[in-house]
Amino acid sequence: MTTQPANVLNLPKPAWADEEVGMLYDMATRFLETEIAPRYEEFEKAEIFDRESWKKAGENGLLCASIPEEYGGSGGTFAHESAIIEAISHVGVDGFGIALHNSIVAPYILHYGSEEQKQKWLPKMATGELIGAIAMTEPGAGSDLQGVKTRAEKDGNQYRINGSKTFITNGQLANLVIVVTKTDPAAGAKGTSLIVVETDEVEGFQRGRNLDKIGLMSNDTSELFFNDVRVPTSNLLGTDEGQGFVQLMQQLPQERLQIGTTAISMIERALALTIDYVKERKAFGKAVIDFQNTQFKLAELKTEATIGRVFYNDCVARHIAGGLDPVTASMAKYWLSDLQGKIMDECLQLHGGYGYMNEYPIARMWRDARVQRIYGGTNEIMKLLIARSL
Repeated sequence: MTTQPANVLNLPKPAWADEEVGMLYDMATRFLETEIAPRYEEFEKAEIFDRESWKKAGENGLLCASIPEEYGGSGGTFAHESAIIEAISHVGVDGFGIALHNSIVAPYILHYGSEEQKQKWLPKMATGELIGAIAMTEPGAGSDLQGVKTRAEKDGNQYRINGSKTFITNGQLANLVIVVTKTDPAAGAKGTSLIVVETDEVEGFQRGRNLDKIGLMSNDTSELFFNDVRVPTSNLLGTDEGQGFVQLMQQLPQERLQIGTTAISMIERALALTIDYVKERKAFGKAVIDFQNTQFKLAELKTEATIGRVFYNDCVARHIAGGLDPVTASMAKYWLSDLQGKIMDECLQLHGGYGYMNEYPIARMWRDARVQRIYGGTNEIMKLLIARSL
């Protein structure tokens, strides 16, 4: 029986992980173990989830947990989103793209949408009828969002959108896409706007390839093309054009913290699996755990993971209280994802040759971890942001 990942560090629960959050974690874990894990290999091979899984997640309260009840959500906080993300990583179904839908896409609509927009879109996101994506990255613009070329030109009471996006999480399934556009290319960052495209209702929208990735195979990551896509001007997020860059900067700390959630949760699972493995695996007539090198290495990893979990818990507490600044969020994203990469590699090494075999979970976790240092802003960009605060 594998050690429970949530308990491998033997730390007391933080104040934000109250009984209600714990119950949600348990409920999410049961759902993922019974409904998603048995089919996960199928989704990995297909390189996409099915819509039915999204709808079941909605029925079980796993979508829009932090959105107010008046808009169809559960009325929770980021603590509840953290519980769901941790359950995903502890169960080992990391390609299920509901974290982006829940704690990145939906909050943009909640914080910047009109009352009409919130009433129209959020309840359908909570049921899984609408699957969310945010289209930031372009072939020529990644971490530098000011380099976006996608253009939205006003034409009467509509915007006409032209451009292309790439590396878009949930890209094949998403039917509600927040598009980062330039409404005034001459104004630099101040000419950036966020416009919502309901893909089921427009012409000129095309999905490109479901991209062939190293890891997170079951998550559909895609190219998107906008060819004279027309949407009502009422689909602009915010009261005026040009607010997009500020909106992005305000929401990026939560996105970066969410990457930290995945990092620390995968770390805990990797440690739990590896400790079990080295206790069972024999070499030279004794268990691998009995070698001093194994003990010292796991002692180091558990210590670093404990430091990471304590830091993460503090970041969540600060975020819930409204005090997580962008610099600290950048620290959490870069340091925890770097630590994740290190620990996945060390844990794979402790598995020996079996760690390189796809039948062992650590192999997939090692692959899935790599992108964490890239998306949400590369870790090099995180260090630049931190350095500016010195």
